Parts: sequence; C-alpha cells; structure tokens
Amino acid sequence: MLSCKDVTRLISESMDRSLPLRKRIGVRVHLLICRFCARYERQLLLIRETARRIAAAEDRPGEPSGETLPEEAKVRIRQAICNS
Repeated sequence: MLSCKDVTRLISESMDRSLPLRKRIGVRVHLLICRFCARYERQLLLIRETARRIAAAEDRPGEPSGETLPEEAKVRIRQAICNS
C-alpha cells in the first residue's frame, strides 16, 4: 500500500502527466481509505480550476472579470484617497 507521502506526490504528478495504470489504481485505493489525501486531491483540483479561470479571464481584456468591489468599499477608498 502507498503511503500518504507517496500519494500526495503522485497526485501532484498526475496533474501534469498520466500515471501508469498500477500507480493510478494504488492512488485510488488509498484515496478510498484516507480522507486527508482525498481532501488534498480536492484542494489541488480546486486550485487548478481557479487558476485556469483567472487565466481565461485575463485572456479576454475588456470583459468584466465578474468580481467587483461593493459600493461601500469604493466609497471608503475614494474618501481615503481624498483625505491623504
């Protein structure tokens, strides 16, 4: 059975390239048993997807990114600039 250290390394590697069948099976079996490694995999996938979305948004200049400051934050920033 693979250790958590081995599995986290293999999960990271699998993000860049396909693992051999035997290693993929070993990782999957470990993830069924170890909730911590399963959580690590979910976190890596979330980070990867977030980075892709940010990169995609930057590739479309002129389009709003979908994230804006609340109006009250904009007012506070304007006041801080005017008062400085």
